[in-house]
Amino acid sequence: MRKIVMLLSALALSAPVFAQVQPGVSDSAAPVVLTLDKALEIALSENVSVRVADMEIQRSEYAKKGSYAALLPQVDASASYMRTIKKQVMYMDGDGFDFGSMIGESLAAYLFPLYAQHPGLVPPTPSKPEEEETSGSSNEGFSVGRWNTFSGGVTMGLPLVNAQLWESLRISSKDVELAVEKARNSRLETVTQVKQAFFSTLLAKEAFNVYKEVYENALENFHRTEMRYNVQKASELDYTRAKTTVVSAIPNVYEAECSVNLALWQLKAVMGVDLDMNIDVAGALEDYAQTMFRDIHEHDDFTLEGNSSLRQLEIQAEELASTIRLQKFASLPSLSLAFSFTQNAMTNDFNFSTYQWSPYSYVGLSLNIPIFAGGKRYNAVRQAKVQYSQLALQKDNAERQLRIAIRQYLNQMETGMKSYDSAQSALESAHKAYDIAAKSYNVGRSTLTDLNDARLALTQTQLGVSQTIYNYLVAKSNLEQTLGYDFTE
Repeated sequence: MRKIVMLLSALALSAPVFAQVQPGVSDSAAPVVLTLDKALEIALSENVSVRVADMEIQRSEYAKKGSYAALLPQVDASASYMRTIKKQVMYMDGDGFDFGSMIGESLAAYLFPLYAQHPGLVPPTPSKPEEEETSGSSNEGFSVGRWNTFSGGVTMGLPLVNAQLWESLRISSKDVELAVEKARNSRLETVTQVKQAFFSTLLAKEAFNVYKEVYENALENFHRTEMRYNVQKASELDYTRAKTTVVSAIPNVYEAECSVNLALWQLKAVMGVDLDMNIDVAGALEDYAQTMFRDIHEHDDFTLEGNSSLRQLEIQAEELASTIRLQKFASLPSLSLAFSFTQNAMTNDFNFSTYQWSPYSYVGLSLNIPIFAGGKRYNAVRQAKVQYSQLALQKDNAERQLRIAIRQYLNQMETGMKSYDSAQSALESAHKAYDIAAKSYNVGRSTLTDLNDARLALTQTQLGVSQTIYNYLVAKSNLEQTLGYDFTE
């Protein structure tokens, strides 16, 4: 009995400690109390996925600007130096340069008409030349070129007519638009995660308060039972049950406190702030119960125009349509302008001041007409069309799934409202039943078992009310994400 009294004294001393416990609050510094709107603002600026999505937008914009550079002239400068190791040798044959034969033929053509006018003159008979023993070719060659060759110049290319290039620029614009929509989707997901983490923290705090109230009530009942037991108006069984109820209520309080801390860590994680930051949430779930019956009737018709997933599929469909045109344009002619200016110098030394530079330049148009590629372009068009058909089917299926999800969330919200009404009625009845049981127990008309049963029913109804509000808020946040409602909306 002495040990039991010491144990109960320790429990009595611990009651003020439970009353002062604030889960997630450090004694060293006051916590930063956050409202839901403030938590969302912090998350939209600090969340990692949101920041990554914003960087993706910048990357896509840079890629778009880089693709537009293809419309501008491409100017390149080049310079080269070449050292000759072995010069090229050139050989020349003499057969093609028989000057004697050429002179003899010319004189005959001139003298033959004179002999025809004077028949008494006898033309000389040309002697047959002796056959040369050797040909006119020579095995001796001569080297050409110089040891050092320097060259430098500028080239420019400009596409004048290129349908494929123009269509690729449209695809680059769609890439930026798709990146913007993905960033918006990241924000929607972040908002939903922050809302649900915030509501989970409120639910955990509600559970902690309920279990702390249960512990305090069990301790109060134990004191009453102890006084009655001391004057022999309560049995030892009631005394033991009262003590067991107090001891059994302590782990629930600690578990609820741990749940609050975990919920706060989850909230800090989705917000993107330091996990060691001391924060707390403001308000209670009951504050959001006042808007339950108004929110669901704000919009009579729920459309999917703002859904981010469908928007992304639409942008991808437009990109595939541009890809089909891009593959078709591969069969069209293209026209480009080219210009080049080059300076060359060939020397045997490195005396740059005496170099003689020879310029070379040109400007021209280049027309490329695709004729035959083995069916490559035709099959590329067919492949892009199949991808477009696949995406159309995926879009239809996604729209059906989203409409089912909308109905599911609406049903969950309606169930939450109806459950809230019944839970409120049950809570009032449980409070009344517990008050009656407590008064009956104080006057000795009911047992401690009846009082504990009434307390258990009250605890369950209190947690049930909080759970119905939480379920409603979670379904509402999922519905808002599905409909594409932004934080500002």
